[in-house]
Amino acid sequence: MTRWFAVLFASLAPLPAAAQQPTPMPRPAPTVTLSFNEALEQAKKNSPTYRQALNAADPAHWSVRNANGALIPQLSVGGGVGYTGSGSNQFNGTRFTATSPSYSSSYQVNLSWALSGATLANISQQKSALEAAQGDITGATNLLRFDVSTQFLTVLQAVAQSDVQRQNVIRNTDNLSLAQARYQVGSATLLDVRQSEVTRDQAEVALLRAIQTENEAKLELFRRIGIQLPAPVDQIQVADSFPVTEPTYQLEQLLAQASDLNPALRAVRAREQGASAGVRSAKSHYFPSLQFNANWFGFTQQFTNSDLLLASALGGAQGSAARCGFQNSIIRGLPAGQLPDQPNGGLVADCNATSGLTSAGTALAPAVRQSILDQNNVFPFSFTKQPFQAQLSISLPIFDGFNRELRVSQAHQLEDNASEDVRRQGLQVRTDVQSRWLGIQTAFKAIAVQLRAREAARGALRLAQDRYRLGSGNALELSDAQAKLAQAEGDYVNAIYDYHKTLAALEAVVGRTLR
Repeated sequence: MTRWFAVLFASLAPLPAAAQQPTPMPRPAPTVTLSFNEALEQAKKNSPTYRQALNAADPAHWSVRNANGALIPQLSVGGGVGYTGSGSNQFNGTRFTATSPSYSSSYQVNLSWALSGATLANISQQKSALEAAQGDITGATNLLRFDVSTQFLTVLQAVAQSDVQRQNVIRNTDNLSLAQARYQVGSATLLDVRQSEVTRDQAEVALLRAIQTENEAKLELFRRIGIQLPAPVDQIQVADSFPVTEPTYQLEQLLAQASDLNPALRAVRAREQGASAGVRSAKSHYFPSLQFNANWFGFTQQFTNSDLLLASALGGAQGSAARCGFQNSIIRGLPAGQLPDQPNGGLVADCNATSGLTSAGTALAPAVRQSILDQNNVFPFSFTKQPFQAQLSISLPIFDGFNRELRVSQAHQLEDNASEDVRRQGLQVRTDVQSRWLGIQTAFKAIAVQLRAREAARGALRLAQDRYRLGSGNALELSDAQAKLAQAEGDYVNAIYDYHKTLAALEAVVGRTLR
């Protein structure tokens, strides 16, 4: 009896200081706390995959503007300058074989406009493509939320599992202290102490692995967010509340919401509309098209050696004066009755003046000389305008080797395939909604079952501890009860977060939050 009282006293006595430690390997004090909303906002700003999805928006908007812009006349303006070396050239109707180098400039204004059925159909196509791109972006946002929320829940689950293992280490440390106390009073064997030490060490190993899993989950969360760790991984804390409530969602209501809101389904519907517009575009090639063009053009050419230009003009003027004098001599030699019926009988009073020469005939008249210099001084903006040109044409295709028929057939194929994509995606959405609706019901029921199992395991552990303190149980029985409680607590944590993850998956397929 004395020995049994000693055992009871030892079991009720305070545990050694080492066993009274609150938690072996305590959790480091957090320096950064991250909520789910903060994680989601950071992911929208930094996730590479999500940012790539957003990049599709701007080109899609400009594609619509480009399609509408095809209805507006196209205007282009051009100009240029040039240089030509010496050689044969033409100026004012006179050909110069040894002229000077020259500078030139030009401008051109073109106005064009075209209208066809394909132009009109392309507007509908691009609007459908824009709607599809917006659907893809909505889908990317929805997927990002699901991705971040799932990983956030995984982190919370890993943290909870680490806490389960910490409590397991505490209980096993307490059991080791109890075994040591019993061994000291002779009511337990050294084998019991060693068995408790092994169980405690295994619990510590399980805790180390749980901490590693927790840290890896945090690293993966920040990778999906798209940012680097703001602090050491063991000092980052995720804090948020995800309540467990009994699911009261109506299946038919969820199916109707998913049919309207599911981003992937909306995107394929927009692409189906684009394919229908493609059919109209292909058929438009049977109808006439209009084309209008207008053109304005001007140029300049200025010779650099004005002396050579004047010399050439002088030679031409002198030749003209000589021909004039020769003609006068012929007229003077005619009989009086054969003179031309012209003023002065066809005689030119002053051939030099008429040809642009001075009275001596050895130089150009000052006015002629200045006129030639002025006509040459045109570079770069004194343009010689060319006649305005405009053309309106209409084209009606008759036969093009069955190209139109081929385009229509291919467009119908794309339209049919798009319709099948809509039907396939609709079936997939309905299947996913029903599957996840059933899954949320099962997950909620599993929580209650795992809660009962945890409470039963706790009761079994208390009973095993009491039996061990009183000497009617052994260390192996206590270790087994301890392991079953750790398993039950871990299963209860998994059941809770399986519920949350199933709900997140249901939200993703419906296309909106349900909490």
